[in-house]
Amino acid sequence: MHKRKKLLYIGNKLSQKGGTVTSVETLGSFLNREGYNVITSSAAKNKVVRLVEMLVAVITHRKQVSYVLIDTYSTQNFYYALLTGYLCKVFKLQYIPILRGGNLNKRLEKNKFFSKILFENAYTNLAPSKFILEQFKSAGFANITFIPNTVKIENYPFFQREEIHPKLLWVRSFAEIYNPILALEVVEILKQKGFEVALCMVGPDKDGSLANCKKIAADLNLPVTFTGLLQKDEWIKLSKNYDIFLNTTNFDNMPVSVMETMALGLPVISTNVGGMPYLIENGTNGILIPPNNANKFVAVIEKLCTDPLLAQKLAINARSKIEKLDWQHIKQDWKELLQ
Repeated sequence: MHKRKKLLYIGNKLSQKGGTVTSVETLGSFLNREGYNVITSSAAKNKVVRLVEMLVAVITHRKQVSYVLIDTYSTQNFYYALLTGYLCKVFKLQYIPILRGGNLNKRLEKNKFFSKILFENAYTNLAPSKFILEQFKSAGFANITFIPNTVKIENYPFFQREEIHPKLLWVRSFAEIYNPILALEVVEILKQKGFEVALCMVGPDKDGSLANCKKIAADLNLPVTFTGLLQKDEWIKLSKNYDIFLNTTNFDNMPVSVMETMALGLPVISTNVGGMPYLIENGTNGILIPPNNANKFVAVIEKLCTDPLLAQKLAINARSKIEKLDWQHIKQDWKELLQ
């Protein structure tokens, strides 16, 4: 019986400090409601303090927890996972890296020694997308479990659009790897073509990209609204005012922000990178295009604006896809893993 099984979940809990809501908060909450006692760490904004809090959490709870879940990214946060995982190994704790980073395959190539330490000693490595599953298998790791990212579908009301206009929505942290400038290039081309275009960009700054985007938009007099970080219910409400979602990233895994948009009924145009072709079937539940190609984005936007039936088909199929990834379907996989 898992009723009071205690879990320690290590990840970046920064939504109260100006960051986006991350899986340590959403998945942690889902598991908690299923009867697990989930302890999370850390909410510290300072990276050094956050690492210290994560390590202290492992030491403090080492005798009570059954498993340690560790959100694992390809950026500097990789080293949080590495050190936390190593400490778990010292204490003979069963730990599970959750492979979040869309560019983790590069980390496997670049840091083979550290990757071997972290991933080979894990109880299992959890792949939330078929993309990262295949990447790890190709790198020679056998201890991998596939459980896809999940949402609670009832939180995402489906809204079908009868007409499609170039009213564009972008939701992500402002970081170079997500290529927000590409969205501005799309708007500039549409404006030059005479479209009444509007773009809303939702998300916090991560590396100075937000200020850069604001400057470009101001210099070019582009019709762009920057909302900063919004709570989930706020941007879901806002999404009804827009007709097309842009995902401009250069690296990706299985982004929850895109899954949420697919659930809401916005047709999605995304760069064809990382795990995106595993989430979006091109022409069926979204449109995939090559990265760094503003003109391709524009061409698809023009197509959707003149063919609302296509947009509706994409939206309906996308909703159907995400309904299969609802927590009620996925939770049994987690229960079996954590037996």
